[in-house]
Parts: sequence; C-alpha cells; structure tokens
Amino acid sequence: MLKESILKMLKLDNLISNVTGYVETRIELMKLEVKEDLAKAIAKMALFIIIGFIVTLFVLLISMAVAYKIGESLGNFGGFAMVAGFYFILALALILGRDTVRDTLEKRLSENLKQKKK
Repeated sequence: MLKESILKMLKLDNLISNVTGYVETRIELMKLEVKEDLAKAIAKMALFIIIGFIVTLFVLLISMAVAYKIGESLGNFGGFAMVAGFYFILALALILGRDTVRDTLEKRLSENLKQKKK
C-alpha cells in the first residue's frame, strides 16, 4: 500500500508501465524480425537446393554425352574412363586446395553477412 502510494505520488507507476510496454513491444518486434530472417534463409536454402539439383543433372548428362562422344573413337570404356579421370583430377585438386577454398568461402560469407547488417 505504501509502495503504491509513493509510486503514484512520484508518478512512477506510468513510467514503469510505459517501460514494461516498451520492452514487451521490442521483444515482439525481435521475434517478428527473427521469423522474417528465418523465412528468407529457408527460401534461399530451398532455391539453392533446387538450383543445385538442376546443375547436378546438367553436369551428369553433359558428362555422359562427352563420354559417349569420346567413346566413339576410343571405345565406350575409354570415353567413360577419361570423363571419370577428369572428375578424379578435379576432386584431387579440390582436396589439395581445400584450405584455400574454405578460406575464400568463409571470407565471402562473412562479407555477405556484414553487408546484411548495414
């Protein structure tokens, strides 16, 4: 009772209710921003997966076409072996240069995140 009368006398009860309302509003705003960012991230991830699938199909079909074309002159086994050898060399190069690739990806991702925060 005494506490309430002192708060009313100093008009702090309105201030406390305003601060409480402000904090609750800020929390709700942050929740909405997180939901929006999450929705954008999920949409980007879905698009990335779809594009990745299409590119994978394209590379697979082009590789088969190249293997058959090479196979016309070297035989089917030779054509597919050459295409497989190309992918083996590509994989070996990526394995040997994985630190450089990882550092480059990390740098670009961090730059993208910094730009979004501005």
